[in-house]
Amino acid sequence: MNRCAVIFDVDGVLVDSYRAHFESWRQMFAEQNAGFTEDEFRATFGRTSRDIIAGLYGELSEEEILRWDDRKEALYRDILRQDFPVVDGAVDLVNVLADAGFALAVGSSGPPANVALTLDCLPCGQRFTARVTGADVTRGKPDPQVFLLAAERLGISPERCAVVEDAPAGVEAANRAGMASIALTGTATREELSHARLVVDSLRGLRPAAISGLIGDEAS
Repeated sequence: MNRCAVIFDVDGVLVDSYRAHFESWRQMFAEQNAGFTEDEFRATFGRTSRDIIAGLYGELSEEEILRWDDRKEALYRDILRQDFPVVDGAVDLVNVLADAGFALAVGSSGPPANVALTLDCLPCGQRFTARVTGADVTRGKPDPQVFLLAAERLGISPERCAVVEDAPAGVEAANRAGMASIALTGTATREELSHARLVVDSLRGLRPAAISGLIGDEAS
């Protein structure tokens, strides 16, 4: 059988970054005398921070958007360094997949520094052989560019890949890439993630054989 790959989203899949992201958004917008609600935050999952700022404040110049974006991400990393909450089961799943011969990559809309911080803090971070960040793509999720580029860097065809995501936009991106989509509940509900091939409530329920089966179905 051809080698298979699993591409992991980062936020909400490897690191439980919900609080850190929301708090950094809240602090950044407060510095600009602007508000940001949790409903607005939830509605933006999977999109790049540049897209989020431009969507909420379209009157800003590109320079201002980048300045707000840089400030938000710096605040996020400061918060995460103080408290790095690994998603339950993530380390065990990555290790068991690597031991089973899966190629592993991360595919994130986040900045390179955020992704690097996560992989540095994860005990299994060195087991990912490819990474794609928001700096590598021109189109955010639900566009499939991030996952297609990850597959290309792994040297594995999209139909031999599965994607683990927690956001509806990410699941759509995986589906559009022709990959087997696996959704983890938490930041989104089962109903919101119902377009995934498989929805799980914990990464501890995933095993290599089940993922291989999904990829086999996707490739058939």
